[in-house]
This record gives sequence, structure tokens and C-alpha cells, in this order.
Amino acid sequence: MTQSPTQSAPKPIEPLQGMELLLGTLSLSLATFMNVLDSSIANVSIPGISGDLGVSPSQGTWVITSFGVANAISVPLTGWLTQRFGAVRLFTLSILLFMLTSFLCGFASSIEALVLFRVFQGLVAGPMIPLSQTLLLSSYPKAKAGMALALWGMTTLVAPVVGPLLGGWITDNFSWPWIFYINVPVGIIAAALTWILYRKRETPIQKRPIDSVGLSLLFIWVGSLQLMLDKGKELDWFNSSTIVVLGVLALVSFIVFLVWELTDEHPVVDLKLFAKPNFIFGCLSLSIAYGLFFGNLVILPLWLQQWMGYTATTAGMALAPVGFFAILLTPLVGKKVNVWDPRVMATVAFILFALVLWMRSHFSTQSTFEIILIPTLIQGAALALFFIPLTTVTLAGLPPERIPAAAGLSNFVRITAGAMGTSIATTLWEQRAALHHAHLVEPLNQGSGAMAQASAELARLGLSPTQILAQINRLIDQQAYTRAADDIFLASGWIFLALIGLIWFAQRPSKMTSPTKGKATSALDESNASAQASAH
Repeated sequence: MTQSPTQSAPKPIEPLQGMELLLGTLSLSLATFMNVLDSSIANVSIPGISGDLGVSPSQGTWVITSFGVANAISVPLTGWLTQRFGAVRLFTLSILLFMLTSFLCGFASSIEALVLFRVFQGLVAGPMIPLSQTLLLSSYPKAKAGMALALWGMTTLVAPVVGPLLGGWITDNFSWPWIFYINVPVGIIAAALTWILYRKRETPIQKRPIDSVGLSLLFIWVGSLQLMLDKGKELDWFNSSTIVVLGVLALVSFIVFLVWELTDEHPVVDLKLFAKPNFIFGCLSLSIAYGLFFGNLVILPLWLQQWMGYTATTAGMALAPVGFFAILLTPLVGKKVNVWDPRVMATVAFILFALVLWMRSHFSTQSTFEIILIPTLIQGAALALFFIPLTTVTLAGLPPERIPAAAGLSNFVRITAGAMGTSIATTLWEQRAALHHAHLVEPLNQGSGAMAQASAELARLGLSPTQILAQINRLIDQQAYTRAADDIFLASGWIFLALIGLIWFAQRPSKMTSPTKGKATSALDESNASAQASAH
């Protein structure tokens, strides 16, 4: 029921205690874990999904990008939806819908159906992470808010580590639909506990206008741009009328979106925030870096499984150690970000990312599991120094009432950049592989000594002429895709180094005094700031 203006302000919600507090923390953590897990569990399963549905691995990455874009679009709506329906109702409904869409994803029999259900899954997932933190903070006394945030943060750090391992194991031992089906029992437990414990702690409801025009334009330009990036290689880019139409639609709707959002009284995103130097440079650095990181994170397991003979499980094991240093160092970074210059911390993160990618640019078809593992370990330290300092820089200098809008906009740009980074990276990987393939086959004509020797060796193994050519082409492809991956890694490393200059255009955030430190800390990372947005 909507509150009347004459009604007195609601009484403060008392913290939970005892078993209720334990079960409340468990239910919120389960929902958060399920959500974050789903953003990483599919990475190592793409070859299995694409093979089962009869599409190429690059088309299989639509499973990742569709979820990311839909999730990004729904994040800025969290605040409005919370005020319209209440935090508890919205959170519980999001869990149930996430569970339903997960089941539909596993049930999908074509790539088109799977991508459609992943879009729905991303849309309903948007409010879950910020609202889980909002409800968690209301469950604990203010004096224990830091402990509550630490528990919540560990959940979001552990899930990306478990995701590749669990996804790989499930794909190898069962089948890929089960990476989605496992959300059903988890969702039932989380939704039931949440509703039982929190239904009497509902937040006030009020009707507020929504920028429906701006939201529609946002859907159109982001969707058109992402679809253009995903379909471009397949349709030969701007030689296709479909790609041309998508490009024009994305450009025109983006321009109209800018004009509308800058003039509307209740914009869906506050673009005027980009007038703040810290916000624009921090947001750009964070988003570009995240796009690079996520794009490379998708390429690595694809290369390992397609061209290095790794199973989904072993590919997951090669990705999982990224969480080791991230989990160890993140609490320290959270404590020291107010003492040390966050620009220095971000600079160290970018240098570490560049080092990781430089090491990966030397991967070859002879690289051992240990060689592949070392950069992954180092990358964990880079991640720990990445999110918190850059978000601190991005939100620095903003008044408290603008932090929710800033956090929502920053989240939107970052998640969108991750989805688009995946499309761009996989497209460039395919293009560079084709180029390397052409260079490698130039000397291997039918009359060359190397070709004749290879053909003779394979013929002695009993292969037919057609099989011999297929085997040689496979070996050439293996080299071509490995060199192409190295190119992507190296180029990404140089871009990380270039981003160091961008972050130093921002000013150092002023140090927080102890009474406000709790608020500042809760806004340090993207998800924390989004939680504040949902509360508003």
C-alpha cells in the first residue's frame, strides 16, 4: 500500500538476532552467490554449448554477452523498482524469476532460445546484488556493518573462483544445461528463507515517475550496438544491410538518448555526472579495463579447450586460482584505500594486468599447465587493487544524494563494456587467426619439402589423402589461433598501460573522517554503491 503524505515516518527496522540473523545472512548470500556464479560459470562451458547446439564457439559467446547487456540495462532501474514494489518483494520476485529463467536456459534447444532466455535472466538479475546488500545491512546493527559487508564481499569473491571449476565439472560429467538447473534448488531455498524472514521488514512504497522514453531508447541503442558486434563477423560487417541498419539505429537512438536524458526531469541515468572530472575519468578507466579483462577471460578458456586439448574441468582449474590473492588482499585494500592514494593502487593494478597479459602473449602450443597457471595467480592481486580504488576515485567529491545515481550509471557502463569487450575480443581473435592461417599456409604448397614430409609421415599412420589434409589444416589452425590469442593478450596489455595516464587526470579523493568512513567504505566497490542506489 502506498504511504499517505500525512502518515508518520516508519519506525527504524530493528536488526535481526540469533538464528534469524544466521538464516537471513545465509539466504541473502545464497542469492548473491547464485547470481555472481552465473556470470562466470558459462565461460568454460561455451565449447560444449556451441557444439551441442550446432553453432560456432564465437556464436556461443552470445550466451555471455546477452546476459551482460540485459543485466547492465536493468541495474539503473533498481532504485525505481524498489520504491514501487518494496525491497523484499522485489528481491524475492527477482530470485524466483531468476530461478525460472535459469530452468528455461537449461531447457533451450537452440542458440536463439538460449540467448533469449539469457536476456530475461539478465534483466531479472539486475536488482538482486544491490538489494541483497541493502537487506543485509538492515539485518545487522550499525556497529557491525563492516562485518556484514565483509561477509557479503567474500561471497562475491568466492563465486567467480567456484564458477569455472563447477561449470567445467558439470559440463564434463553431466551436460551443460545443468549449469543452469543447479540454480533451481538454490533459488527455492533463498527465496523461501528471504520471504519468511523479511516479509515483515518491507521498505516503504511510493509511486514515482519513470523515464519510459529514455529507458526505451536505452534498450534500443545498447541492444542494436551489441547485436551489431555479435553478428558483424558472421554477416561480413558493413557489407551486410542488416549490420548497416543496426549501426544506424544504434547511432541515431544513442544521439536522441543523450538529448532526452540531458533535458528530462526524471532521467533514467544522470548523464550530467560526466561533467565531474573524477567521475568521467574513473568511469572510463574502470569500464575500459573491465572490458579488456572480461574479453580476455572469455578467450582463454576457449583457446585452452579448442586448441590445447583441455577439458572444461581442467580449463576451469586454470582460471580458478585468480581468486587466491583477490580473497587475501581485498580486505587489506578496503582498509587502506582511505590511507593510500587510490590512483597509485589503480596504477599498480594496471601494471600487474599488463604483466599478466605480456606473460600470456608468450603462450605457445607447448605451454604447460603450470606456465598457464602463473599469470592467473598474479591476476588475482591485480583484481584486488582494481575495483575498490577505481570506484573510490569515480565516486569521490559527489554529494551523498548523487552517489546512488552515480553508482548505477557506473555499473551500467562497466557491465556494458564487459559484454562489448567480449564481442570485440572474440571477433578480433577470429580475424587475427585467419590472417595468421594465411601466412602459415603460404610456404606449404603441394610441392614444398615440409608438406611432402608431413604427408608421408601421416600416410604411414594409415590416413587417407583427405584425412592428411584435414590433420595438417588442424595443426595450422592450432598455431594460427594460438598466435592470434597472443596478439590479443599483448595488445590488451599495452592498452592497460595507456590507461594509467587516464586515471591520473582524476584528482585524489579527500581522506574520510571516521564518522563517515562507514558510508564511504560501503560505496567503495560497484556493488556496494549500487545497494545504496536501491535504497534510494
